Amino acid sequence: MNGSFPRFIFILFFSMLMLIHPADAQTRDTIVVDKNGNGDYETLSKAIASLPMFNYQRVTIFIKPGIYNEKIRIEQDYITLEGEDRASTIIQYNQLREDWNRGKDTIGPAVINIHADDIILKNLTIKNTQPQIGPHAFAIYGDGTRTILLNCTVVSRGGDTVSLWNYKTGMYYHANCSFEGAVDFVCPRGWCFIRDSKFYEMKKTAAIWHAGGNDMGQKLVIMNSSFDGVKDFQLGRHHYEAQFYLINCTFSQNMSDRPIYRVTYEDSTRNRPFNWGKRYYFSDCHRIGGDFEWFADNLNNAAGAPSPDEITLCWTFEGRWDPESSTGPGIVKFEIHKNYILLYFDDIVTVKGIPELISDTGKHFTYYSGGGSDTIRFNTPGTVSAGDLPGLKISNAAKLLGSRASVCERPVSLKIQP
Repeated sequence: MNGSFPRFIFILFFSMLMLIHPADAQTRDTIVVDKNGNGDYETLSKAIASLPMFNYQRVTIFIKPGIYNEKIRIEQDYITLEGEDRASTIIQYNQLREDWNRGKDTIGPAVINIHADDIILKNLTIKNTQPQIGPHAFAIYGDGTRTILLNCTVVSRGGDTVSLWNYKTGMYYHANCSFEGAVDFVCPRGWCFIRDSKFYEMKKTAAIWHAGGNDMGQKLVIMNSSFDGVKDFQLGRHHYEAQFYLINCTFSQNMSDRPIYRVTYEDSTRNRPFNWGKRYYFSDCHRIGGDFEWFADNLNNAAGAPSPDEITLCWTFEGRWDPESSTGPGIVKFEIHKNYILLYFDDIVTVKGIPELISDTGKHFTYYSGGGSDTIRFNTPGTVSAGDLPGLKISNAAKLLGSRASVCERPVSLKIQP
Protein backbone atom coordinates (compact mmCIF):
# COMPACT_ATOMS: atom_id res chain seq x y z
CA MET A 1 0.00 0.00 0.00
CA ASN A 2 1.44 3.43 -0.93
CA GLY A 3 1.03 6.63 1.08
CA SER A 4 -1.74 8.08 -1.07
CA PHE A 5 -4.60 6.40 0.79
CA PRO A 6 -3.69 7.67 4.27
CA ARG A 7 -3.12 11.14 2.81
CA PHE A 8 -6.55 11.05 1.17
CA ILE A 9 -8.15 10.04 4.47
CA PHE A 10 -6.36 12.89 6.24
CA ILE A 11 -7.53 15.44 3.69
CA LEU A 12 -11.10 14.14 3.87
CA PHE A 13 -11.09 14.21 7.68
CA PHE A 14 -9.66 17.73 7.73
CA SER A 15 -12.27 18.89 5.23
CA MET A 16 -15.06 17.46 7.37
CA LEU A 17 -13.71 19.30 10.40
CA MET A 18 -13.76 22.53 8.43
CA LEU A 19 -17.37 21.91 7.49
CA ILE A 20 -18.58 21.30 11.02
CA HIS A 21 -16.41 23.90 12.72
CA PRO A 22 -17.42 26.12 14.33
CA ALA A 23 -21.19 26.00 13.90
CA ASP A 24 -21.52 22.60 15.54
CA ALA A 25 -19.22 23.61 18.37
CA GLN A 26 -21.51 26.17 20.01
CA THR A 27 -21.67 26.30 23.80
CA ARG A 28 -24.99 25.12 25.19
CA ASP A 29 -27.34 28.03 25.67
CA THR A 30 -29.12 26.42 28.66
CA ILE A 31 -27.63 24.66 31.68
CA VAL A 32 -29.90 23.00 34.22
CA VAL A 33 -29.12 23.04 37.95
CA ASP A 34 -30.98 20.60 40.19
CA LYS A 35 -29.87 19.96 43.75
CA ASN A 36 -31.49 16.51 43.52
CA GLY A 37 -29.18 15.43 40.71
CA ASN A 38 -31.61 15.59 37.81
CA GLY A 39 -29.82 18.34 35.92
CA ASP A 40 -26.42 19.11 34.49
CA TYR A 41 -25.08 20.24 37.88
CA GLU A 42 -26.23 20.12 41.50
CA THR A 43 -24.91 23.56 42.48
CA LEU A 44 -24.85 27.00 40.93
CA SER A 45 -21.14 27.29 41.64
CA LYS A 46 -20.35 24.28 39.47
CA ALA A 47 -22.64 25.49 36.69
CA ILE A 48 -20.94 28.89 36.59
CA ALA A 49 -17.49 27.27 36.77
CA SER A 50 -18.36 25.24 33.65
CA LEU A 51 -18.60 28.40 31.55
CA PRO A 52 -15.63 29.75 29.62
CA MET A 53 -13.61 32.54 31.20
CA PHE A 54 -14.94 34.94 28.56
CA ASN A 55 -18.59 34.33 27.75
CA TYR A 56 -19.66 36.04 24.53
CA GLN A 57 -23.22 34.72 24.10
CA ARG A 58 -26.19 34.66 26.46
CA VAL A 59 -26.41 31.51 28.55
CA THR A 60 -29.36 30.63 30.79
CA ILE A 61 -28.69 28.72 33.99
CA PHE A 62 -32.11 27.24 34.74
CA ILE A 63 -32.53 26.37 38.42
CA LYS A 64 -34.93 23.72 39.64
CA PRO A 65 -36.83 24.28 42.93
CA GLY A 66 -34.89 23.77 46.14
CA ILE A 67 -32.80 25.61 48.70
CA TYR A 68 -29.29 26.25 47.37
CA ASN A 69 -27.18 27.14 50.40
CA GLU A 70 -24.26 28.75 48.60
CA LYS A 71 -22.92 32.13 47.58
CA ILE A 72 -21.75 32.73 44.05
CA ARG A 73 -19.60 35.06 41.98
CA ILE A 74 -20.49 35.95 38.39
CA GLU A 75 -17.65 37.28 36.26
CA GLN A 76 -18.84 36.28 32.78
CA ASP A 77 -21.17 38.57 30.81
CA TYR A 78 -24.55 37.60 29.34
CA ILE A 79 -25.70 35.16 32.03
CA THR A 80 -29.33 34.62 33.03
CA LEU A 81 -30.08 32.89 36.34
CA GLU A 82 -33.68 31.75 36.04
CA GLY A 83 -35.58 29.85 38.71
CA GLU A 84 -38.38 27.48 37.84
CA ASP A 85 -40.51 28.96 40.61
CA ARG A 86 -39.91 32.20 42.52
CA ALA A 87 -41.16 30.98 45.88
CA SER A 88 -39.46 27.59 45.92
CA THR A 89 -36.19 28.33 44.08
CA ILE A 90 -34.11 29.84 46.88
CA ILE A 91 -30.46 30.90 46.88
CA GLN A 92 -29.34 31.70 50.41
CA TYR A 93 -26.26 32.19 52.54
CA ASN A 94 -25.33 33.62 55.96
CA GLN A 95 -22.85 36.45 55.35
CA LEU A 96 -22.19 39.60 57.36
CA ARG A 97 -20.15 42.16 55.47
CA GLU A 98 -17.91 42.77 58.49
CA ASP A 99 -17.17 39.04 58.74
CA TRP A 100 -16.15 38.98 55.09
CA ASN A 101 -13.96 42.07 55.60
CA ARG A 102 -12.09 40.27 58.37
CA GLY A 103 -11.44 37.15 56.30
CA LYS A 104 -12.00 37.93 52.64
CA ASP A 105 -12.63 35.02 50.28
CA THR A 106 -12.55 35.20 46.49
CA ILE A 107 -16.33 34.94 46.08
CA GLY A 108 -17.38 38.21 47.69
CA PRO A 109 -19.40 39.73 50.54
CA ALA A 110 -22.88 38.95 49.15
CA VAL A 111 -25.01 35.91 48.39
CA ILE A 112 -24.82 36.83 44.68
CA ASN A 113 -21.75 38.84 43.65
CA ILE A 114 -21.99 40.33 40.15
CA HIS A 115 -18.82 41.50 38.41
CA ALA A 116 -20.07 41.33 34.83
CA ASP A 117 -22.40 43.14 32.45
CA ASP A 118 -25.85 42.14 31.15
CA ILE A 119 -26.80 39.82 34.00
CA ILE A 120 -30.44 38.79 34.52
CA LEU A 121 -31.85 37.30 37.75
CA LYS A 122 -35.35 35.95 37.20
CA ASN A 123 -37.97 34.02 39.22
CA LEU A 124 -35.77 33.63 42.29
CA THR A 125 -35.75 34.15 46.05
CA ILE A 126 -32.36 35.41 47.24
CA LYS A 127 -31.72 35.58 50.99
CA ASN A 128 -28.91 36.65 53.24
CA THR A 129 -29.80 34.54 56.27
CA GLN A 130 -27.64 36.28 58.89
CA PRO A 131 -30.05 36.99 61.80
CA GLN A 132 -29.13 40.50 63.00
CA ILE A 133 -31.25 43.52 62.12
CA GLY A 134 -29.17 46.43 60.93
CA PRO A 135 -25.56 45.57 60.07
CA HIS A 136 -24.44 45.48 56.44
CA ALA A 137 -25.48 42.15 54.92
CA PHE A 138 -25.71 42.10 51.13
CA ALA A 139 -28.04 39.73 49.31
CA ILE A 140 -26.88 41.08 45.93
CA TYR A 141 -23.73 43.13 45.36
CA GLY A 142 -22.34 44.16 42.01
CA ASP A 143 -20.32 46.56 39.90
CA GLY A 144 -21.49 45.60 36.40
CA THR A 145 -23.98 47.45 34.24
CA ARG A 146 -27.35 46.55 32.65
CA THR A 147 -28.39 44.31 35.55
CA ILE A 148 -32.00 43.07 35.59
CA LEU A 149 -33.97 41.70 38.55
CA LEU A 150 -37.28 40.32 37.33
CA ASN A 151 -39.93 38.67 39.50
CA CYS A 152 -37.54 38.17 42.43
CA THR A 153 -37.78 38.25 46.22
CA VAL A 154 -34.61 39.67 47.76
CA VAL A 155 -34.27 39.60 51.54
CA SER A 156 -31.78 40.55 54.23
CA ARG A 157 -32.31 41.59 57.83
CA GLY A 158 -29.27 43.81 57.50
CA GLY A 159 -28.49 46.89 55.47
CA ASP A 160 -27.70 47.27 51.75
CA THR A 161 -29.74 44.26 50.63
CA VAL A 162 -29.40 45.16 46.93
CA SER A 163 -26.14 47.03 46.36
CA LEU A 164 -25.42 47.61 42.68
CA TRP A 165 -22.50 50.00 42.80
CA ASN A 166 -21.11 50.83 39.39
CA TYR A 167 -21.02 54.56 40.07
CA LYS A 168 -19.74 55.46 36.58
CA THR A 169 -21.91 53.57 34.07
CA GLY A 170 -24.23 51.41 36.20
CA MET A 171 -27.74 50.92 34.77
CA TYR A 172 -30.26 48.66 36.54
CA TYR A 173 -33.85 47.59 35.93
CA HIS A 174 -36.04 45.81 38.50
CA ALA A 175 -39.68 44.79 37.99
CA ASN A 176 -42.26 42.84 39.99
CA CYS A 177 -39.84 42.33 42.88
CA SER A 178 -40.09 42.31 46.65
CA PHE A 179 -37.25 43.87 48.66
CA GLU A 180 -36.72 43.58 52.41
CA GLY A 181 -33.98 44.88 54.63
CA ALA A 182 -32.77 47.46 57.12
CA VAL A 183 -30.91 50.71 56.33
CA ASP A 184 -30.66 51.74 52.66
CA PHE A 185 -31.67 48.25 51.57
CA VAL A 186 -32.10 49.25 47.93
CA CYS A 187 -29.13 51.53 47.24
CA PRO A 188 -28.09 51.87 43.59
CA ARG A 189 -25.28 54.03 42.27
CA GLY A 190 -25.85 55.35 38.77
CA TRP A 191 -29.14 54.94 36.90
CA CYS A 192 -31.92 52.68 38.22
CA PHE A 193 -35.55 52.12 37.23
CA ILE A 194 -37.86 50.06 39.47
CA ARG A 195 -41.49 49.28 38.73
CA ASP A 196 -44.38 47.29 40.25
CA SER A 197 -42.40 46.27 43.34
CA LYS A 198 -42.75 46.10 47.12
CA PHE A 199 -40.37 47.49 49.76
CA TYR A 200 -40.37 46.49 53.43
CA GLU A 201 -38.16 48.29 55.95
CA MET A 202 -37.26 46.27 59.09
CA LYS A 203 -35.81 49.16 61.08
CA LYS A 204 -36.62 52.82 61.83
CA THR A 205 -34.23 53.92 59.14
CA ALA A 206 -34.29 54.82 55.45
CA ALA A 207 -35.51 52.24 52.95
CA ILE A 208 -33.98 53.62 49.72
CA TRP A 209 -30.68 55.36 48.96
CA HIS A 210 -29.05 56.70 45.82
CA ALA A 211 -25.66 57.95 44.67
CA GLY A 212 -25.42 59.90 41.43
CA GLY A 213 -22.39 62.11 41.66
CA ASN A 214 -20.54 60.98 38.55
CA ASP A 215 -23.12 62.32 36.08
CA MET A 216 -25.81 64.89 36.71
CA GLY A 217 -28.33 62.70 34.85
CA GLN A 218 -27.95 59.70 37.15
CA LYS A 219 -31.20 58.95 38.95
CA LEU A 220 -33.35 56.45 40.85
CA VAL A 221 -36.88 56.11 39.47
CA ILE A 222 -39.48 54.06 41.34
CA MET A 223 -42.89 53.64 39.72
CA ASN A 224 -46.17 51.91 40.69
CA SER A 225 -44.66 50.48 43.88
CA SER A 226 -45.52 50.25 47.58
CA PHE A 227 -43.58 50.87 50.79
CA ASP A 228 -44.20 49.39 54.23
CA GLY A 229 -42.18 48.61 57.33
CA VAL A 230 -41.91 48.94 61.06
CA LYS A 231 -43.57 51.95 62.66
CA ASP A 232 -41.81 55.22 61.81
CA PHE A 233 -39.58 53.82 59.09
CA GLN A 234 -38.10 56.48 56.81
CA LEU A 235 -38.45 56.65 53.04
CA GLY A 236 -34.96 57.56 51.86
CA ARG A 237 -31.64 59.32 52.24
CA HIS A 238 -28.29 59.84 50.51
CA HIS A 239 -24.66 60.71 51.23
CA TYR A 240 -23.59 61.71 47.70
CA GLU A 241 -25.25 63.78 44.99
CA ALA A 242 -28.54 62.00 44.28
CA GLN A 243 -31.79 62.26 42.33
CA PHE A 244 -35.04 60.51 43.29
CA TYR A 245 -38.26 60.17 41.28
CA LEU A 246 -41.25 58.40 42.84
CA ILE A 247 -44.25 58.03 40.54
CA ASN A 248 -47.63 56.57 41.58
CA CYS A 249 -46.27 55.00 44.77
CA THR A 250 -48.15 54.05 47.94
CA PHE A 251 -46.78 54.45 51.47
CA SER A 252 -48.19 52.66 54.51
CA GLN A 253 -49.29 54.58 57.57
CA ASN A 254 -46.11 53.34 59.29
CA MET A 255 -43.92 55.68 57.24
CA SER A 256 -42.61 58.60 59.31
CA ASP A 257 -43.06 62.24 58.44
CA ARG A 258 -39.44 62.70 57.43
CA PRO A 259 -38.57 63.74 53.89
CA ILE A 260 -35.73 62.18 51.93
CA TYR A 261 -32.60 63.71 53.41
CA ARG A 262 -28.86 64.12 52.98
CA VAL A 263 -26.57 62.57 55.60
CA THR A 264 -23.96 64.98 56.95
CA TYR A 265 -21.30 64.75 59.66
CA GLU A 266 -19.92 67.17 62.25
CA ASP A 267 -16.51 66.43 60.80
CA SER A 268 -16.96 68.32 57.51
CA THR A 269 -14.11 66.42 55.85
CA ARG A 270 -16.41 63.38 55.77
CA ASN A 271 -19.16 65.18 53.87
CA ARG A 272 -19.47 64.55 50.14
CA PRO A 273 -19.88 67.31 47.53
CA PHE A 274 -23.42 68.63 47.25
CA ASN A 275 -23.50 71.20 44.46
CA TRP A 276 -26.63 70.17 42.58
CA GLY A 277 -29.06 70.66 45.44
CA LYS A 278 -32.07 68.70 46.63
CA ARG A 279 -33.57 66.68 43.80
CA TYR A 280 -36.48 64.70 45.25
CA TYR A 281 -39.46 64.51 42.89
CA PHE A 282 -42.94 62.99 43.32
CA SER A 283 -46.07 62.46 41.30
CA ASP A 284 -49.35 60.90 42.43
CA CYS A 285 -47.89 59.37 45.60
CA HIS A 286 -50.13 58.74 48.60
CA ARG A 287 -49.87 57.50 52.17
CA ILE A 288 -52.49 55.34 53.84
CA GLY A 289 -53.82 57.45 56.68
CA GLY A 290 -53.00 60.77 55.07
CA ASP A 291 -50.40 62.40 52.84
CA PHE A 292 -47.44 64.48 53.99
CA GLU A 293 -46.72 67.78 52.31
CA TRP A 294 -43.16 66.85 51.33
CA PHE A 295 -44.24 64.28 48.74
CA ALA A 296 -46.77 66.49 46.98
CA ASP A 297 -46.57 66.55 43.17
CA ASN A 298 -43.54 68.56 42.08
CA LEU A 299 -42.27 67.20 38.75
CA ASN A 300 -42.47 70.74 37.40
CA ASN A 301 -39.41 71.50 39.55
CA ALA A 302 -37.30 68.76 37.92
CA ALA A 303 -34.95 69.47 35.03
CA GLY A 304 -37.07 69.75 31.89
CA ALA A 305 -40.28 69.55 33.95
CA PRO A 306 -41.19 66.06 32.69
CA SER A 307 -44.76 64.83 32.87
CA PRO A 308 -45.38 61.41 34.45
CA ASP A 309 -45.87 59.92 30.97
CA GLU A 310 -42.46 61.19 29.91
CA ILE A 311 -40.66 59.31 32.68
CA THR A 312 -39.92 56.22 30.62
CA LEU A 313 -37.02 53.81 30.44
CA CYS A 314 -35.42 55.71 27.56
CA TRP A 315 -35.78 58.94 29.52
CA THR A 316 -34.34 57.37 32.68
CA PHE A 317 -31.31 55.83 30.95
CA GLU A 318 -30.97 58.79 28.56
CA GLY A 319 -31.27 56.63 25.46
CA ARG A 320 -28.47 54.27 26.44
CA TRP A 321 -30.68 51.24 27.21
CA ASP A 322 -34.30 50.11 27.01
CA PRO A 323 -34.64 46.77 28.84
CA GLU A 324 -38.30 46.39 27.84
CA SER A 325 -37.64 46.81 24.12
CA SER A 326 -38.15 43.80 21.83
CA THR A 327 -36.14 45.38 19.00
CA GLY A 328 -33.05 43.35 18.22
CA PRO A 329 -29.82 44.23 16.41
CA GLY A 330 -30.10 45.33 12.80
CA ILE A 331 -27.77 44.90 9.83
CA VAL A 332 -25.61 47.97 9.24
CA LYS A 333 -23.63 46.56 6.30
CA PHE A 334 -22.81 43.32 4.52
CA GLU A 335 -20.03 41.81 2.47
CA ILE A 336 -20.36 39.26 -0.31
CA HIS A 337 -17.58 36.76 -0.89
CA LYS A 338 -17.44 33.91 -3.39
CA ASN A 339 -19.42 31.39 -1.35
CA TYR A 340 -20.28 33.17 1.89
CA ILE A 341 -21.63 36.44 3.24
CA LEU A 342 -20.72 38.53 6.28
CA LEU A 343 -23.55 40.36 8.05
CA TYR A 344 -22.49 43.25 10.31
CA PHE A 345 -24.95 44.15 13.08
CA ASP A 346 -25.22 47.21 15.31
CA ASP A 347 -24.94 45.13 18.49
CA ILE A 348 -23.64 41.81 19.81
CA VAL A 349 -25.57 38.75 18.59
CA THR A 350 -26.23 35.45 20.38
CA VAL A 351 -26.68 32.42 18.12
CA LYS A 352 -28.94 29.58 19.32
CA GLY A 353 -28.68 26.43 17.29
CA ILE A 354 -27.43 26.53 13.68
CA PRO A 355 -29.57 29.04 11.79
CA GLU A 356 -30.44 28.36 8.18
CA LEU A 357 -31.39 31.42 6.15
CA ILE A 358 -33.40 31.55 2.96
CA SER A 359 -33.89 34.59 0.73
CA ASP A 360 -36.67 35.63 -1.65
CA THR A 361 -34.76 34.01 -4.50
CA GLY A 362 -34.66 30.68 -2.63
CA LYS A 363 -30.94 30.97 -1.90
CA HIS A 364 -29.90 29.07 1.24
CA PHE A 365 -27.28 30.19 3.76
CA THR A 366 -25.94 28.17 6.71
CA TYR A 367 -24.50 29.74 9.85
CA TYR A 368 -20.76 29.25 10.08
CA SER A 369 -19.29 31.55 12.72
CA GLY A 370 -19.50 34.82 14.63
CA GLY A 371 -21.87 34.15 17.53
CA GLY A 372 -20.99 36.48 20.40
CA SER A 373 -19.84 39.26 18.07
CA ASP A 374 -21.45 41.80 15.76
CA THR A 375 -20.25 40.03 12.59
CA ILE A 376 -21.92 36.79 11.52
CA ARG A 377 -20.78 34.57 8.65
CA PHE A 378 -23.12 32.40 6.58
CA ASN A 379 -21.91 29.95 3.96
CA THR A 380 -23.84 29.05 0.82
CA PRO A 381 -23.46 26.45 -1.94
CA GLY A 382 -22.08 27.94 -5.12
CA THR A 383 -21.66 31.66 -5.62
CA VAL A 384 -23.75 34.50 -4.24
CA SER A 385 -24.69 37.95 -5.49
CA ALA A 386 -26.43 40.98 -3.99
CA GLY A 387 -29.65 39.89 -5.69
CA ASP A 388 -29.70 36.77 -3.49
CA LEU A 389 -29.98 38.73 -0.22
CA PRO A 390 -33.37 40.50 -0.10
CA GLY A 391 -36.01 38.86 2.09
CA LEU A 392 -33.63 36.91 4.32
CA LYS A 393 -35.37 34.95 7.06
CA ILE A 394 -34.52 32.04 9.35
CA SER A 395 -36.03 28.86 7.97
CA ASN A 396 -35.49 26.54 10.96
CA ALA A 397 -35.96 26.62 14.74
CA ALA A 398 -32.61 28.28 15.44
CA LYS A 399 -32.40 31.90 16.60
CA LEU A 400 -30.31 35.04 16.22
CA LEU A 401 -30.87 37.29 19.23
CA GLY A 402 -29.52 40.45 20.78
CA SER A 403 -27.22 39.60 23.69
CA ARG A 404 -27.79 42.64 25.90
CA ALA A 405 -29.92 42.18 29.00
CA SER A 406 -33.64 42.50 28.28
CA VAL A 407 -36.90 41.27 29.73
CA CYS A 408 -37.75 39.56 26.44
CA GLU A 409 -35.96 37.97 23.51
CA ARG A 410 -34.80 40.45 20.87
CA PRO A 411 -34.64 38.72 17.47
CA VAL A 412 -32.31 40.39 14.97
CA SER A 413 -33.67 42.16 11.94
CA LEU A 414 -32.35 40.59 8.73
CA LYS A 415 -33.55 43.43 6.54
CA ILE A 416 -30.79 44.65 4.27
CA GLN A 417 -31.00 48.27 3.21
CA PRO A 418 -30.51 48.80 -0.54
